[in-house]
Amino acid sequence: MSLDLPPNDLSHVVAADRAHVWHHLSQHKQYETADPRVFVEGKGMRLWDVTGREYLDAVSGGVWTVNVGYGRTSIADAVRDQLVKLNYYAGAAGNVPAALFAERLTRKMPGMSRVYYSNSGSEANEKAYKMVRQIAHRQHGGRKWKILYRDRDYHGTTIGTLATSGQDQRAAQYGPYPDGFVRVPHCLEYRAQWDVEHYGERAADAIEEVILREGPDTVGALVLEPITAGGGVIVPPEGYWPRVEEICRKYGILLHLDEVVCGLGRTGTWFGYQHYGIRPDIVTMAKGVASGYAAISCTVTTEAVFEQFKDDASDPMGYFRDISTFGGCTAGPVAALENMRIIEDEGLLENTAAMGARVLANLRALQDKHPVIGDVRGKGLFCGAELVADRASKEPLDERRVQAVVAECLAQGVIIGATNRSLPGLNNTLCLSPALIATPDDIDRITDAIDGALAKVMG
Repeated sequence: MSLDLPPNDLSHVVAADRAHVWHHLSQHKQYETADPRVFVEGKGMRLWDVTGREYLDAVSGGVWTVNVGYGRTSIADAVRDQLVKLNYYAGAAGNVPAALFAERLTRKMPGMSRVYYSNSGSEANEKAYKMVRQIAHRQHGGRKWKILYRDRDYHGTTIGTLATSGQDQRAAQYGPYPDGFVRVPHCLEYRAQWDVEHYGERAADAIEEVILREGPDTVGALVLEPITAGGGVIVPPEGYWPRVEEICRKYGILLHLDEVVCGLGRTGTWFGYQHYGIRPDIVTMAKGVASGYAAISCTVTTEAVFEQFKDDASDPMGYFRDISTFGGCTAGPVAALENMRIIEDEGLLENTAAMGARVLANLRALQDKHPVIGDVRGKGLFCGAELVADRASKEPLDERRVQAVVAECLAQGVIIGATNRSLPGLNNTLCLSPALIATPDDIDRITDAIDGALAKVMG
């Protein structure tokens, strides 16, 4: 695919980027001697940069976002038509796409009924934390104000959400953080913290131990990713989720599930938690909600949570006194409606389950071939391979060599990811999250690239 742009224009774009753009997650010293990568076009799972080079994107926009692939004209058309009709009004009033998407979304989430709009995953989680804190003041005399979070999980980049970061490198150098956020142990059995038979239940019991230590009457909520994303693609062991829900109900603790990565089909169901039959009180989502075609996030609650903010209409402080300016944009929900239609009409949940099984099978075949692969895990098109220097000791592979594998895949024209600036000494998991439209040929090309990269890097 070629672009109708003369080379001089492209070179000016690169120069402008180098001179003025501050990139995410990037050490910019490198751009003093090398050009930044600038993408100009995407179609399906392919991207083209300013040099015309083609890449297969196995990370859906770098951060698990472009679930239905690039170049969806129907989403762009729906957004354009809506913006001409009504682009924005603050969320204190309603608009047509926001009402229709909230209705359609909650139909996919039995037991959930209310949708609060904002524009990023971090913000969606902040809203949930504020709900928990306000409920503590209004319903519990200020007591149940603490929020528990899990080691290795991640919930956003604001100061408030970084206070619940189970990834120490993400949170480093941004403190001090607000009080009342308490960590519970991770549930990765590959790096077991207990030598027991029923590991999932034991990992959940560790949460109860923290609750009892802190005092059940001080804990208002537990926030967890259904499957840990940037902390190493961790699928909780069997028995974990039923026990977690049981513990939350026992102590009157709200269960908040962060579906920012897992939501909207990534794991082969509409939401990751739906694999486990659990009933959350709050669910947050972003990224794949509109596949990156517009900025949107949602904080979804049960009616029971919602009712706690309307129990006393005479109280001027008795409602959720929050606002998200860009939660009033109509582009987000109209893009989300079309995104959901595509997932349904093209059978992408079924495709995700099938292609996810192919990814895991291919990775396990590579594990038999390459001793450096210590563990393979994932669900749907959300998979990881943890690299180790020694299988017996499970010593993590040096991060520089992990990144060399990522770089070698890139040299082959395949973009993969790896845990990055997350966990000191444990940034050693390759991460794959191709779009839900992936074909068998796409999957095989991705894992073939990893095969070649491991052979080259590991000798």
